[in-house]
Amino acid sequence: MKIGIAITAMAAGLSLSGCATVLNGTNVDYQTDTDPGGANIAFLNGLTCESPCEVELRRGSDTRVDITKEGYEPVYVLVQSRLAGSTFGNILLGGGIGAAVDGGNGASNTLSPRPLMVKLAPVGSGEAALLLDKKGEVISTVDEHNDKVREDVAKTIGADLAEISTDQSDSAD
Repeated sequence: MKIGIAITAMAAGLSLSGCATVLNGTNVDYQTDTDPGGANIAFLNGLTCESPCEVELRRGSDTRVDITKEGYEPVYVLVQSRLAGSTFGNILLGGGIGAAVDGGNGASNTLSPRPLMVKLAPVGSGEAALLLDKKGEVISTVDEHNDKVREDVAKTIGADLAEISTDQSDSAD
C-alpha cells in the first residue's frame, strides 16, 4: 500500500512539473562578444563584464545590454525573451499543466539575440554598430534590431529603458 502511494505521488509530481523546467532550468548562460573585444558590458540586472564574457540570465526576462569602449560609439541592445520551440512539444507531450509551469517560470523561453555579438562603430565614423550571428555574419544594424523588438521589450523593462520617445505620438498630429 505504501509503495502504491509513493509511486502515485512520484507520478503526480512528474506530471505537474514542466519538461523545460527539468531539462533547461529557468536560467541560461548568456555569451556576449564585441569586435573589437575588451568592451565594458552592463546588463539591466546590474551584472557587468568585459567582452568576451558569459553571465547567467533568466530565460523569461527581457533585458537591455549597454556596451561601451573607448574610441567607439556607445550602444545598447534590447534582448527579448521569446517562446522556444520546446513549448509546443511540451503542450503535445506534457499537456497543459507542464506548459503552464514552464510558461510561468520562463523555462520555455529563450533569449534573442543569443549569443550577443556586436561590431562596434568607431567614434565619428558615421558607421552603425552591427549585430552579428555566431559565424560573425551581419544580421542587421543594432538600431534595426532594437526598433523591431522595442515595443515588446518596453512592456517589461519600461519605455524609458527601451528608449521609446513620448513625443512619437505627438509628431503624428
